[in-house]
Amino acid sequence: MNSDIPRGVANSGKLHMVHGLFVGIAIVGRILHRLGICHQVSFIRWFVACFLTRLSPVPVGLRVKDLEFSEVPVRVYEPTTVCNGLRRGLVYFHGGGWVLGSIDSVDEVCRHIAKESDTTVVSVGYRLAPEHRYPAQLDDCETATCHFLSVAEAEFSVDPHRVAVGGDSTGANLAAALCQRLAKREDGHLPPPCAQVLVYPALQMADFNLPSYQQNHAVPILFRGRMAFYFLQYLNGDMSVCQDVLEGIHVPTELRPRYKEWLSISNLPPECLARGISEHPTPEYDGEVYHTIKAGLESEVSPLLAEDDVIQKTPPTFILTCEYDVLRDDGILYRKRLLDLKKDVTWQHVMDGFHGMINFFNQGWLTFPSAARIVGSVCDYMKTL
Repeated sequence: MNSDIPRGVANSGKLHMVHGLFVGIAIVGRILHRLGICHQVSFIRWFVACFLTRLSPVPVGLRVKDLEFSEVPVRVYEPTTVCNGLRRGLVYFHGGGWVLGSIDSVDEVCRHIAKESDTTVVSVGYRLAPEHRYPAQLDDCETATCHFLSVAEAEFSVDPHRVAVGGDSTGANLAAALCQRLAKREDGHLPPPCAQVLVYPALQMADFNLPSYQQNHAVPILFRGRMAFYFLQYLNGDMSVCQDVLEGIHVPTELRPRYKEWLSISNLPPECLARGISEHPTPEYDGEVYHTIKAGLESEVSPLLAEDDVIQKTPPTFILTCEYDVLRDDGILYRKRLLDLKKDVTWQHVMDGFHGMINFFNQGWLTFPSAARIVGSVCDYMKTL
């Protein structure tokens, strides 16, 4: 299965087992796809929904409703305890590489955040690739968020000035991109999000050779090559350039000095280099590859590559990173950019964590205890808003 799970990973034996299960599901899906029975992605979604997603009865103290906000499916989690005044809110975007994941996949997470932090949580069921490409996912997140902000006080007793946006993995990408999109607009019609909550975010597709990509290239459940695959699925589905993107030949020569300033390993704490890195030779630029993935280097897909004046307008930020995650350095480098611009940043680093941990929160036999720490950190931050 070509995985490499370091000793420091929490519950490494269980992670080996989960990785084997996911590989098996993918293989069966590929066979069914080749036989013309169903698409591989459709099979994976079905299997995860039927066998790996735990939906329990709604607990006391919480009201859960499935609604549509301007035709975008959402699930709203409202605490039923007495509140003096208006509550805070969180609009949450699930992860899954813009391809997988659903409202159900983060149901336990959203319930816990809502109940433990006394927050009204809106979970968004945005459209997915390959059926829908960029910017459909981001557009849906914007539509749902703006709808909620417009009715928060009247329909949900939520203060629209205390509504944050957040998500995990590619959901965190959507949250960061949305904050930048809304900051650039500044139409004054609606209040902007009061904070962005980014749990192991995917923030750039310019460099897949950062130290975290090298050190964790084969750590489940997100391999280095798979992250490039997801970005390409999000953009246009052209997998022919996947290896080219991993090598970095898609970045124009004139953009490299600016990106190097933001993505330099000198911006990382020394601890990020402790497990070793290798120098990556400067690749030769290929214009055809660039034009295939051009949108991927724009800030709405790669928020880490936004200009200073845009990032300057974004709200206070919570960033959580995991040591054994290819996306670790994306989050840490974004924190550095925010701090350089004197922005308010709260950073939590899970030393024994791996990518995707939040999906194993309160999931029966699939539960990883460390996932509770991640969700708890989000709850603690929400209480400060």
